[in-house]
Amino acid sequence: MNKNLSMTVLALLISLSATVHAKEFINHTNMMNHGDGHMMDMDGAMVMGNNPDTLPGGCDKIAATKEITVHAGHKYAKKFPGRIFAFDQQEWKFDPCTKLTVHFINDDEIRHQWMMHGLPKYLYPKGMFHLEVTGPGEVSGTLIFPPNDKTYLVHCDISQHMEKGMKAQIKIGEGSGNLPSIPGITANVIQDDYSDSIPELNPNPAPSSSTTSAQNGADNANGQANDALISGLTVIGIVLGLVLAPLLARKFKGMSAGEIIAYIFELISQLLGFVFNLIAGLIKKVTGKKAIELPQDK
Repeated sequence: MNKNLSMTVLALLISLSATVHAKEFINHTNMMNHGDGHMMDMDGAMVMGNNPDTLPGGCDKIAATKEITVHAGHKYAKKFPGRIFAFDQQEWKFDPCTKLTVHFINDDEIRHQWMMHGLPKYLYPKGMFHLEVTGPGEVSGTLIFPPNDKTYLVHCDISQHMEKGMKAQIKIGEGSGNLPSIPGITANVIQDDYSDSIPELNPNPAPSSSTTSAQNGADNANGQANDALISGLTVIGIVLGLVLAPLLARKFKGMSAGEIIAYIFELISQLLGFVFNLIAGLIKKVTGKKAIELPQDK
């Protein structure tokens, strides 16, 4: 009897603990408007840059009205080896001047964001559209895209979440090319390389002893050459000192210590200026190329 009662109590405690720690899914629809499209609530949801009405410059009308649902979570990264977080989609395409409503769903027990930059700042404060949910829940926001063809980065700005896979791209019109390191779309800028720790993956084995000896010989030769260069510079410095010492002695005759120090600093300053101008002139002469102007956002 007592044993059955104890088991029942234990089961109830475990069930109660799971209920307390599991956060309820929240649909964040009742948020306070702080102005400029910035909305927040006390349950960990935020929208920045919400714009359902105002047309960007160059848009005569709304070209299309679209809606998408975006999921964020750990489970969506399983198809990308080495990644921890991801969106359920990595690319979207829309026409310029499209009005888009994004329903952002966080499936994890932590905070995630769906954020894009590069929007016109006269319409979107900080040039940003931003959706954020802490824990399981959903939040929605609306924006209207500018008329130009452009590819926008979408990512989670929580520390290391983007680096661990939570990023995607939006192409407006023809876009402006693909962004690097978008999971499933483009290659990583810096590839993971474990060939040194896994011998069968290493196409270039460690050098043999003879190769190592040859390398050591080359290093010794380079070291001797550097020592010779330093010795030569030392000799030149001594000779210049012997030649200039009498001249400086006559120049400094009758000067106070402060005047001598000021004069030396002036000489050093003039010498450095001459060297810098000489280097700048040589660089300009060698390159001789006109600077390329970067394209400006319209």
